Amino acid sequence: MAKAIFTVRRNSNYDDLPEYRYHFPKRYLSRVKPLVNDWVVYYEPSRATADSKLRDGRQVYFAIAKVDSLESDPRLDDHYYAYVSDYLEFDRCVPFREGEHFYESKLQHPNGGPNAVAFMNAVRPISDNEYTHILHAGFKELIVGSPQHTREPRGTLEEKPRDFERKIIQQVVNRPFRDAAFSKQVKTAYKDTCAVTGLKIINGGGRAEVEAAHIRPVSDNGRDSVRNGIALCKTVHWMFDRGLISIDDDYTLLVKKGSIPDSMLAMFRPDRRLCVPLSTTVAPHPEYLQYHRDTIFKG
Repeated sequence: MAKAIFTVRRNSNYDDLPEYRYHFPKRYLSRVKPLVNDWVVYYEPSRATADSKLRDGRQVYFAIAKVDSLESDPRLDDHYYAYVSDYLEFDRCVPFREGEHFYESKLQHPNGGPNAVAFMNAVRPISDNEYTHILHAGFKELIVGSPQHTREPRGTLEEKPRDFERKIIQQVVNRPFRDAAFSKQVKTAYKDTCAVTGLKIINGGGRAEVEAAHIRPVSDNGRDSVRNGIALCKTVHWMFDRGLISIDDDYTLLVKKGSIPDSMLAMFRPDRRLCVPLSTTVAPHPEYLQYHRDTIFKG
């Protein structure tokens, strides 16, 4: 069994869609082959925040996925695809370095600073221990029973038993865990506000009433990605799931004619444009919106 880091860059020349596939050149094939049926962590050298379209220079781990299969690229010689499942984004983006601790020991130069040469490898093998600590750092509010990581310096991490690693993996593939993570991430990205009505309702217990809706349903091979999610109030969520409304690529609301009473239409944003995060790292992906229009929308 093996684990590794997959480096992705938004708007790169590679045909990546991290929720489904990772595109890479032949020079990494020997590193990717052992990963089939095991897990990878996605890393981005410069990731934007939810409030910005611009890269803010953060070098972070942001998601995990399980590698299912490898296939050669039929259109580009010496390139391959790694197809993945069980994609899930972290509650928080994990920096490659926190204090003096590097989550990947190979990224640390012997002089104590970053190892610039190591960063040049788009696919980087990691130990089970490093993988476990990255998961805990990304999901530390949801993972049950994981030890709190305390920025230990390189070389002092004790190897955890394989059964402890399996316990964590069992949690992250479990549907309630994934639902909780997805819901939290979407609500955070939309600041607990319904994208269609613009309403932010907090109940007496301090909990937001907005719900996290999958654009492409999990039952139709949709992923637990913020880009496949949108925050909606309960009634709007019901209408969206049943295809009474949908979303155009410019985030204009599409409504099935005669299907929604005027009193409900009056609650929608006046310009019929959704309020979505600025960053493409969390805003709805066009591929998911297209699927909803083509497959679910009844307009």
